Amino acid sequence: MDPSRVSLLLLLTYFSSLILAALGGNFYQDFDITWGDGRAKILNNGQLLTLNLDKASGSGFQSRNEYLFGKIDMQLKLVPGNSAGTVTAYYLSSKGSTWDEIDFEFLGNLSGDPYILHTNLFSQGKGNREQQFYVWFDPTADFHTYSILWNSQRIIFSVDGTPIREFKNLESAGVPFPKSQPMRIYSSLWNADDWATRGGLVKTDWSQAPFTASYRNFNANACVWSNGASSCGTNAASNTTSWLSEELDSTSQERLKWVQKNYMIYNYCTDIKRFPQGLPTECKLS
Repeated sequence: MDPSRVSLLLLLTYFSSLILAALGGNFYQDFDITWGDGRAKILNNGQLLTLNLDKASGSGFQSRNEYLFGKIDMQLKLVPGNSAGTVTAYYLSSKGSTWDEIDFEFLGNLSGDPYILHTNLFSQGKGNREQQFYVWFDPTADFHTYSILWNSQRIIFSVDGTPIREFKNLESAGVPFPKSQPMRIYSSLWNADDWATRGGLVKTDWSQAPFTASYRNFNANACVWSNGASSCGTNAASNTTSWLSEELDSTSQERLKWVQKNYMIYNYCTDIKRFPQGLPTECKLS
Protein backbone atom coordinates (compact mmCIF):
# COMPACT_ATOMS: atom_id res chain seq x y z
CA MET A 1 0.00 0.00 0.00
CA ASP A 2 1.15 3.53 -0.73
CA PRO A 3 2.99 4.85 2.38
CA SER A 4 1.00 8.07 2.22
CA ARG A 5 -2.25 6.06 2.38
CA VAL A 6 -0.91 4.12 5.36
CA SER A 7 -0.10 7.38 7.13
CA LEU A 8 -3.57 8.70 6.35
CA LEU A 9 -5.23 5.54 7.69
CA LEU A 10 -3.16 5.70 10.88
CA LEU A 11 -4.09 9.34 11.31
CA LEU A 12 -7.79 8.61 10.79
CA THR A 13 -7.60 5.72 13.26
CA TYR A 14 -5.95 7.98 15.83
CA PHE A 15 -8.59 10.70 15.51
CA SER A 16 -11.37 8.10 15.55
CA SER A 17 -10.05 6.78 18.86
CA LEU A 18 -10.04 10.30 20.28
CA ILE A 19 -13.64 10.85 19.17
CA LEU A 20 -14.74 7.51 20.65
CA ALA A 21 -12.99 8.33 23.93
CA ALA A 22 -14.74 11.69 24.04
CA LEU A 23 -18.12 10.13 23.26
CA GLY A 24 -17.57 7.51 25.93
CA GLY A 25 -16.78 10.13 28.54
CA ASN A 26 -13.37 10.61 30.13
CA PHE A 27 -11.65 12.49 32.89
CA TYR A 28 -10.97 15.51 30.68
CA GLN A 29 -14.69 15.71 29.97
CA ASP A 30 -16.15 14.81 33.36
CA PHE A 31 -13.77 16.28 35.96
CA ASP A 32 -11.67 19.30 36.88
CA ILE A 33 -8.44 19.08 38.84
CA THR A 34 -9.02 21.53 41.67
CA TRP A 35 -5.82 21.61 43.70
CA GLY A 36 -2.33 20.17 44.03
CA ASP A 37 -0.21 22.44 41.82
CA GLY A 38 0.41 19.85 39.11
CA ARG A 39 0.39 16.80 41.39
CA ALA A 40 -2.84 15.50 39.83
CA LYS A 41 -2.57 14.28 36.25
CA ILE A 42 -4.97 13.08 33.56
CA LEU A 43 -3.31 10.50 31.31
CA ASN A 44 -4.00 8.02 28.48
CA ASN A 45 -6.27 10.33 26.47
CA GLY A 46 -8.44 10.94 29.53
CA GLN A 47 -8.83 7.31 30.57
CA LEU A 48 -6.64 7.48 33.70
CA LEU A 49 -6.30 10.02 36.50
CA THR A 50 -3.62 9.97 39.20
CA LEU A 51 -3.40 11.92 42.44
CA ASN A 52 -0.06 12.44 44.15
CA LEU A 53 0.94 13.42 47.66
CA ASP A 54 4.34 14.65 48.82
CA LYS A 55 5.46 16.53 51.92
CA ALA A 56 4.47 19.88 50.41
CA SER A 57 0.94 19.06 49.26
CA GLY A 58 -1.66 16.53 48.24
CA SER A 59 -4.06 16.91 45.30
CA GLY A 60 -7.70 16.56 44.32
CA PHE A 61 -10.41 16.78 41.70
CA GLN A 62 -14.17 17.28 41.40
CA SER A 63 -16.88 16.46 38.89
CA ARG A 64 -18.14 19.09 36.48
CA ASN A 65 -21.69 17.83 36.90
CA GLU A 66 -23.89 17.94 39.98
CA TYR A 67 -26.14 14.95 40.58
CA LEU A 68 -29.41 14.44 42.41
CA PHE A 69 -29.63 10.64 42.72
CA GLY A 70 -27.57 8.21 40.74
CA LYS A 71 -25.62 4.99 40.48
CA ILE A 72 -21.99 6.03 40.42
CA ASP A 73 -18.97 3.78 39.87
CA MET A 74 -15.26 4.51 40.01
CA GLN A 75 -12.31 2.14 39.88
CA LEU A 76 -9.49 3.01 42.28
CA LYS A 77 -6.05 1.58 42.91
CA LEU A 78 -4.80 2.81 46.27
CA VAL A 79 -1.39 3.96 47.45
CA PRO A 80 0.84 0.86 47.60
CA GLY A 81 3.47 -0.08 50.18
CA ASN A 82 3.76 1.90 53.39
CA SER A 83 0.79 4.25 53.08
CA ALA A 84 0.51 5.05 56.81
CA GLY A 85 -0.75 8.56 57.47
CA THR A 86 -2.30 9.01 54.04
CA VAL A 87 -6.01 9.25 53.27
CA THR A 88 -7.62 8.81 49.87
CA ALA A 89 -11.10 10.34 50.01
CA TYR A 90 -13.76 9.66 47.37
CA TYR A 91 -17.18 11.12 48.07
CA LEU A 92 -20.30 13.00 47.05
CA SER A 93 -21.04 16.33 48.71
CA SER A 94 -23.28 19.37 48.45
CA LYS A 95 -22.39 22.86 49.68
CA GLY A 96 -23.53 25.03 52.56
CA SER A 97 -23.80 24.74 56.33
CA THR A 98 -26.47 22.01 56.16
CA TRP A 99 -24.72 19.94 53.51
CA ASP A 100 -25.30 16.33 52.51
CA GLU A 101 -22.39 13.95 51.95
CA ILE A 102 -21.74 10.28 51.13
CA ASP A 103 -18.17 9.19 51.94
CA PHE A 104 -15.67 6.54 51.04
CA GLU A 105 -12.33 7.19 52.77
CA PHE A 106 -9.36 4.85 52.57
CA LEU A 107 -7.06 5.07 55.58
CA GLY A 108 -3.49 4.03 54.76
CA ASN A 109 -1.43 1.67 56.87
CA LEU A 110 2.00 0.17 57.33
CA SER A 111 3.13 -2.12 54.54
CA GLY A 112 1.50 -5.51 54.95
CA ASP A 113 -1.30 -4.25 57.22
CA PRO A 114 -4.77 -3.88 55.72
CA TYR A 115 -6.25 -0.59 54.63
CA ILE A 116 -9.30 0.58 56.56
CA LEU A 117 -12.28 1.46 54.37
CA HIS A 118 -14.09 4.21 56.26
CA THR A 119 -17.66 5.17 55.31
CA ASN A 120 -19.78 8.03 56.61
CA LEU A 121 -22.98 9.81 55.69
CA PHE A 122 -24.11 13.37 56.38
CA SER A 123 -27.64 14.69 56.04
CA GLN A 124 -28.51 18.32 56.75
CA GLY A 125 -25.00 18.84 58.11
CA LYS A 126 -25.22 15.98 60.61
CA GLY A 127 -22.75 13.11 60.31
CA ASN A 128 -21.30 10.82 62.99
CA ARG A 129 -22.51 7.75 61.10
CA GLU A 130 -19.21 5.96 60.61
CA GLN A 131 -18.83 2.33 59.65
CA GLN A 132 -15.38 0.89 58.96
CA PHE A 133 -14.29 -2.26 57.16
CA TYR A 134 -11.32 -4.24 56.04
CA VAL A 135 -11.59 -5.46 52.46
CA TRP A 136 -11.14 -9.04 51.26
CA PHE A 137 -8.39 -8.22 48.72
CA ASP A 138 -5.29 -6.04 48.36
CA PRO A 139 -6.70 -2.68 47.19
CA THR A 140 -3.22 -1.53 46.11
CA ALA A 141 -2.42 -4.42 43.75
CA ASP A 142 -5.10 -3.69 41.16
CA PHE A 143 -8.13 -1.55 40.40
CA HIS A 144 -11.40 -2.28 42.21
CA THR A 145 -14.84 -0.73 41.70
CA TYR A 146 -16.30 1.41 44.48
CA SER A 147 -19.96 2.28 43.93
CA ILE A 148 -22.65 4.47 45.45
CA LEU A 149 -26.31 3.84 44.70
CA TRP A 150 -28.34 6.84 45.81
CA ASN A 151 -32.08 7.06 45.29
CA SER A 152 -34.95 8.55 47.29
CA GLN A 153 -35.34 5.41 49.45
CA ARG A 154 -31.80 4.27 50.23
CA ILE A 155 -28.07 4.69 49.84
CA ILE A 156 -25.99 1.57 49.18
CA PHE A 157 -22.19 1.45 49.31
CA SER A 158 -20.71 -1.41 47.24
CA VAL A 159 -17.27 -2.81 46.45
CA ASP A 160 -16.89 -4.82 43.24
CA GLY A 161 -20.66 -5.23 43.18
CA THR A 162 -20.86 -6.51 46.77
CA PRO A 163 -22.89 -4.25 49.08
CA ILE A 164 -21.12 -3.34 52.31
CA ARG A 165 -23.54 -0.81 53.77
CA GLU A 166 -27.13 0.36 53.35
CA PHE A 167 -28.66 3.54 54.78
CA LYS A 168 -32.44 3.66 54.37
CA ASN A 169 -34.70 6.69 54.17
CA LEU A 170 -36.25 6.93 57.65
CA GLU A 171 -37.64 10.45 57.36
CA SER A 172 -40.95 9.14 58.69
CA ALA A 173 -39.11 8.55 61.99
CA GLY A 174 -37.50 12.00 61.95
CA VAL A 175 -34.13 11.02 60.47
CA PRO A 176 -33.01 13.48 57.76
CA PHE A 177 -32.17 11.84 54.42
CA PRO A 178 -30.20 13.36 51.51
CA LYS A 179 -32.74 13.89 48.77
CA SER A 180 -33.01 17.58 47.88
CA GLN A 181 -29.46 18.90 47.55
CA PRO A 182 -27.49 18.10 44.37
CA MET A 183 -23.98 16.82 45.01
CA ARG A 184 -20.71 16.78 43.11
CA ILE A 185 -18.17 13.97 43.16
CA TYR A 186 -14.91 14.83 44.89
CA SER A 187 -11.67 12.99 45.51
CA SER A 188 -8.42 13.90 47.22
CA LEU A 189 -5.19 12.36 48.46
CA TRP A 190 -3.84 14.08 51.54
CA ASN A 191 -1.76 13.71 54.69
CA ALA A 192 -3.74 12.98 57.86
CA ASP A 193 -1.09 11.41 60.07
CA ASP A 194 -2.50 13.17 63.11
CA TRP A 195 -5.37 10.62 63.13
CA ALA A 196 -5.49 8.30 60.12
CA THR A 197 -3.30 5.38 61.19
CA ARG A 198 -3.77 3.91 64.67
CA GLY A 199 -5.23 7.18 65.89
CA GLY A 200 -2.18 9.15 64.77
CA LEU A 201 0.43 6.93 66.43
CA VAL A 202 1.99 5.99 63.07
CA LYS A 203 3.24 8.96 61.07
CA THR A 204 3.73 9.37 57.33
CA ASP A 205 7.12 8.13 56.10
CA TRP A 206 8.04 10.87 53.63
CA SER A 207 10.98 8.84 52.31
CA GLN A 208 8.29 6.81 50.50
CA ALA A 209 6.85 9.88 48.75
CA PRO A 210 5.42 10.68 46.32
CA PHE A 211 2.36 8.59 47.17
CA THR A 212 0.02 7.85 44.24
CA ALA A 213 -3.63 6.80 43.94
CA SER A 214 -5.05 5.97 40.50
CA TYR A 215 -8.55 6.21 39.01
CA ARG A 216 -10.21 4.82 35.89
CA ASN A 217 -13.56 3.67 34.41
CA PHE A 218 -15.79 6.34 35.93
CA ASN A 219 -19.47 5.83 35.16
CA ALA A 220 -22.46 7.86 36.35
CA ASN A 221 -25.89 6.50 35.52
CA ALA A 222 -27.43 9.46 37.25
CA CYS A 223 -29.75 12.44 37.25
CA VAL A 224 -27.70 15.49 36.30
CA TRP A 225 -28.79 18.69 38.02
CA SER A 226 -28.56 21.81 35.88
CA ASN A 227 -30.26 25.21 36.05
CA GLY A 228 -32.54 24.07 38.86
CA ALA A 229 -33.83 20.98 37.08
CA SER A 230 -33.03 17.28 36.93
CA SER A 231 -32.27 15.46 33.69
CA CYS A 232 -34.39 12.58 34.97
CA GLY A 233 -37.34 14.85 35.53
CA THR A 234 -37.27 16.36 32.05
CA ASN A 235 -35.95 13.49 29.98
CA ALA A 236 -36.49 10.30 31.97
CA ALA A 237 -37.41 8.26 28.91
CA SER A 238 -33.86 8.48 27.58
CA ASN A 239 -32.24 7.44 30.88
CA THR A 240 -31.78 3.94 32.20
CA THR A 241 -33.45 4.71 35.49
CA SER A 242 -34.22 1.32 37.03
CA TRP A 243 -31.81 2.24 39.83
CA LEU A 244 -34.27 4.96 40.95
CA SER A 245 -36.27 2.21 42.68
CA GLU A 246 -33.47 -0.34 43.15
CA GLU A 247 -33.17 -2.22 46.42
CA LEU A 248 -31.19 -5.18 47.68
CA ASP A 249 -32.51 -8.55 46.57
CA SER A 250 -32.18 -11.61 48.82
CA THR A 251 -28.77 -12.56 47.40
CA SER A 252 -27.40 -9.04 47.92
CA GLN A 253 -28.80 -8.96 51.46
CA GLU A 254 -26.90 -12.16 52.23
CA ARG A 255 -23.70 -10.66 50.78
CA LEU A 256 -24.21 -7.55 52.90
CA LYS A 257 -24.57 -9.69 56.04
CA TRP A 258 -21.43 -11.65 55.08
CA VAL A 259 -19.37 -8.47 54.74
CA GLN A 260 -20.68 -6.97 57.97
CA LYS A 261 -20.09 -10.18 59.90
CA ASN A 262 -16.57 -10.85 58.61
CA TYR A 263 -15.08 -7.48 57.66
CA MET A 264 -16.77 -4.71 59.63
CA ILE A 265 -14.44 -3.38 62.35
CA TYR A 266 -16.47 -0.40 63.60
CA ASN A 267 -20.17 0.43 63.60
CA TYR A 268 -21.47 3.61 65.22
CA CYS A 269 -24.74 1.81 65.86
CA THR A 270 -23.07 -0.46 68.43
CA ASP A 271 -20.92 2.22 70.10
CA ILE A 272 -22.88 2.64 73.33
CA LYS A 273 -20.08 4.62 75.03
CA ARG A 274 -20.19 7.23 72.28
CA PHE A 275 -23.95 7.74 72.64
CA PRO A 276 -24.65 7.61 76.41
CA GLN A 277 -28.05 9.26 75.87
CA GLY A 278 -29.08 6.46 73.51
CA LEU A 279 -28.16 5.25 70.04
CA PRO A 280 -29.28 7.32 67.02
CA THR A 281 -32.83 6.67 65.84
CA GLU A 282 -31.78 4.92 62.63
CA CYS A 283 -29.77 2.39 64.63
CA LYS A 284 -32.86 1.30 66.52
CA LEU A 285 -34.91 0.90 63.35
CA SER A 286 -32.45 -0.67 60.93
